[in-house]
Amino acid sequence: MKYKKLGSSKLEVSEISFGCMSLEIEKGEEYNSSLLQKAIEAGINFFDTADLYDKGLNEEMIGKALESVRDKVLIATKVGNVWNKDRSGWNWNPTKELILTEVNESLRRLQTDYIDLYQLHGGTLEDPIDDIIEAFEQLKKQGKIRAYGISSIRPNVIREYVKRSNIDSVMMQYSLLDRRPEEEALDLLAEHDISVITRGTLAKGMLIDKPAKDYLGYSVEEVKKMQEAVMKTGNPIAASAQFVNQHPAVASAVLGIRTEEQLIEILTKYNSTIPEKELQSLSELMEPNVYEKHR
Repeated sequence: MKYKKLGSSKLEVSEISFGCMSLEIEKGEEYNSSLLQKAIEAGINFFDTADLYDKGLNEEMIGKALESVRDKVLIATKVGNVWNKDRSGWNWNPTKELILTEVNESLRRLQTDYIDLYQLHGGTLEDPIDDIIEAFEQLKKQGKIRAYGISSIRPNVIREYVKRSNIDSVMMQYSLLDRRPEEEALDLLAEHDISVITRGTLAKGMLIDKPAKDYLGYSVEEVKKMQEAVMKTGNPIAASAQFVNQHPAVASAVLGIRTEEQLIEILTKYNSTIPEKELQSLSELMEPNVYEKHR
């Protein structure tokens, strides 16, 4: 497993990171804890969760599973959403007060004294951006977080945080079927030493085994064309993940993992290198899509 520096922080994250949202509470703490331990043994050191997932139970499960190896792993979580009183849904409420309050709840659930990467779970131009930045900077000074970033695909929001904050990362959707970040965001972030953490790397499974459908401006026929090309590499998982990781801005690709079988398959196949020429051919297969909103 290779490791990359996260922004200008002191954190070094594994190229493949564990998307904890995929963990199923129903499988039980013992099963999920064992799965996380196997990931660590294989070299994965970066685990991404959020206070929103499973109404906080995801953080609790991660906290219990990683408590004994806390000094060997990096934990990322997110803030900004609040559950309704009846817990039927949530509202966006990215205030300074919320961030400074909810961080303590996440720390409690995660059974830790600090969060390695604290991320705003979204973002709009209407948010109190300067107040949000002040909250994150305050938490860094207090030692409650080591680094902070945002989870956003909106170029106009990303530009504001690049100009006004000291973020170390942006989590965004990026894949062979979602090339929108290439238009502006990736190069902008690389220029400012801000790392990208990718999600949606396998395009909802369509790049490995799910049926094709219309996706982000690509027709079902175009998606099938990409599927066929990826399959011809003989290793769609490696091709998909290595494609995003080859960009200088990208530090890690978050992959959702539910089972030990999935973990073994991902790790085994990712360790097989896809030739640069094949990755280049995949990138030239179709015209990259671009953002239509929030430009």
